Amino acid sequence: MKRILISTLAAALIAGISTSAFAASCPLNMKQIDAALAAGPQLSSAQMAKVVELRAKGEADHKSGSHAASVDALHEAMEILGISQ
Repeated sequence: MKRILISTLAAALIAGISTSAFAASCPLNMKQIDAALAAGPQLSSAQMAKVVELRAKGEADHKSGSHAASVDALHEAMEILGISQ
């Protein structure tokens, strides 16, 4: 019984830490995307629209607490912009 409780607590702690790590990276990723957009990247109109869409989705996901989804969207936008992750 004690082993199950310890295992459950350890899993909860690990989940909390990983969520915090995702949450902390979202604002940094958004700043990198914003800086790249401000620099006037050479993108097609379709690529620009996709980056703007992904940036907005990433911010919305971050604000709603869906940090893994936020990171996925922001990393996709960063890839289009040629920003290393």
